[in-house]
Amino acid sequence: MTADTTVPSVLAAAERDGSNYTARHLLVLEGLEAVRKRPGMYIGSTDSRGLMHCLWEIIDNSVDEALGGHCRNIRVLLAADGSVQVDDDGRGIPVDIEPKTGLPGVEVVLTKLHAGGKFGGGSYAASGGLHGVGASVVNALSARLDVEVDLSSRTHAMSFRRGVPGRFSGKSPDDSFEPASGLVKGKKVPKSRTGTRIRFWPDRQIFLKDAELSLDDLHARARQTAFLVPGLTLVVRDERSADKAEHTTETFRYDGGISEFCEFLAPDRPVCDVLRLSGQGTFKETVPVLDDRGHMTPTEVTRDLGVDVALRWGTGYDTTIRSFVNIIATPKGGTHLTGFERSLTRTVNDALRSLKLLRVAEDDVVKDDALEGLTAVVTVRLSEPQFEGQTKEVLGTSAASRIVAQVVAKELKAFLTSTKRDAKQQARAVLEKAVAAARTRIAARQHKEAQRRKTALESSSLPAKLADCRSDDVERSELFIVEGDSALGTAKLARNSEFQALLPIRGKILNVQKASVADMLKNAECSAIIQVIGAGSGRTFDIDQARYGKVIFLADADVDGAHIRTLLLTLFQRYMRPMVEEGRVFSAVPPLHRIELIQPKKGQDKYIYTYSDSELRETLLELQRKGTRFKESIQRYKGLGEMDADQLAETTMDPRYRTLRRINISDLEAAEQVFNLLMGNEVAPRKEFITNSAATLDRSRIDT
Repeated sequence: MTADTTVPSVLAAAERDGSNYTARHLLVLEGLEAVRKRPGMYIGSTDSRGLMHCLWEIIDNSVDEALGGHCRNIRVLLAADGSVQVDDDGRGIPVDIEPKTGLPGVEVVLTKLHAGGKFGGGSYAASGGLHGVGASVVNALSARLDVEVDLSSRTHAMSFRRGVPGRFSGKSPDDSFEPASGLVKGKKVPKSRTGTRIRFWPDRQIFLKDAELSLDDLHARARQTAFLVPGLTLVVRDERSADKAEHTTETFRYDGGISEFCEFLAPDRPVCDVLRLSGQGTFKETVPVLDDRGHMTPTEVTRDLGVDVALRWGTGYDTTIRSFVNIIATPKGGTHLTGFERSLTRTVNDALRSLKLLRVAEDDVVKDDALEGLTAVVTVRLSEPQFEGQTKEVLGTSAASRIVAQVVAKELKAFLTSTKRDAKQQARAVLEKAVAAARTRIAARQHKEAQRRKTALESSSLPAKLADCRSDDVERSELFIVEGDSALGTAKLARNSEFQALLPIRGKILNVQKASVADMLKNAECSAIIQVIGAGSGRTFDIDQARYGKVIFLADADVDGAHIRTLLLTLFQRYMRPMVEEGRVFSAVPPLHRIELIQPKKGQDKYIYTYSDSELRETLLELQRKGTRFKESIQRYKGLGEMDADQLAETTMDPRYRTLRRINISDLEAAEQVFNLLMGNEVAPRKEFITNSAATLDRSRIDT
């Protein structure tokens, strides 16, 4: 008895301290069990992101058919019962028997990991799926998956529950299920009709309750794919709402390909037309190849790599580059993007030197200069690309850098050195933009010391006419840009010097919409404003370095004041736009009239200020109706200098009483057009605008 009881206790102790770890503790997961046990390894997560990944896997299989030229239409349906259906008119998944497993091709693809047509060289020259796990993973994570294949004049159907083939008694995933292998032959179809339909119900035992498909993400991915595969039509229909009126259908088709994609992505007006740089190269690599006997043999193979790039420069400063391998987005770049950027910078420098647009003493432009305002779509196509990591975000195929660089250098040089009239003008505009970016960068570096906030002792580099504030709190501090020295004296007395700084400007500043960057930096008023704000200008502008939380234009309430505000706003919109976009630029609203009351009642102010003629009329009528007496000589302010310090503080500068108008840009493209119309070089459109608007002018607003 003693021995019998001792042995189990010893084993239990060994179990607890782990010393009895043997092979019997090992668990071998067969087939799709591994997917259900660790879904995150295959789809990233079990939330909405993982659910979207499942849908991408099925869509990408159809897109691979389109890449091979076998599919022209893909339809995605989000159904009300929570299922998703993807249809295509490709070749259809093979339905014949696969020799090694003895199973139909459809069942092999949907139940076996690392099975598919993407491994050999005979089925797909380039594809988005590489590992052969996509469809089978979706099947393993679905409560039900139905597949129908139109092939050989028949519809072949099959169903699965959580990866297990079989038959359902009805059309719901909750219906009774009987495991069974093999395809079911359905109705006859025309011999020319081929394609695949897959419908799956995500398994809520796996996915979180709040996981759902994002229609916006689906539209964005469908749009991107339609750009990358010209001629492919993708239709996305959402029927998830109970109200049929809310069902939506979006169709995506772009025959212009990546040239149209480049135009779609561009955020600014063009400096040149969209350029298309295309070419091809070959490289050799040693890879294991499946021979006729099913063995993997190391073999040196020659790969083809196709390069297709669409790019154009615009008037802005931002760079937008999207890169793709086959149809796979590579948001973190890789060897193909490295080759593109290096070759583009070198080719631009060669053209600048040959056309003598860079002075001998000037340094070459750097990558950021050449890429300023560039929008580009860089695509390469090759079979079996090598990615860094499972996420496919970085291309690692080393030969891609060399081949892309060669194609870009050859094609871009032909454009930049073209002798054709239109191309020559556009090329010169591109090169001059790169030179201007380089000179701006150098000028910004030279002004580096002036871009930092300094104490009163260190502020010798700031303009002498700046009346700075004492506070170092950027969020609280305000910079008033004041029209004229006469108003400055009154404003100094009216301000709160703790947090309000004053910078006077003399007359009307330079119209920077017409002027070059160099002229803008040479202008005393413009350079003083940029220097005082201390955050740089143009592409180098860093809003985190701004010395003031608010910038306020303080100009007269007349036509000249409006013109000065427009010139100031043009400077900010063009060279310090983030200040406007962040809502940190304001216009003060000084009053236009002052009404002095005769014997005001207790608690009533002696002076009433109005800000327009219409407000004045309404105020006077209200005073007469109430029987309040006022002096008949209504004071009309011609300028800020007419106010005394108390009046200016009370009406325009004291945060407790003043009115500020925040300047914002709700529509960037429309704003650009307005600035070009009102302030640009083209006189004819401005003259036409003034002529056409004359009839609608309120003549009472003219300050005569």
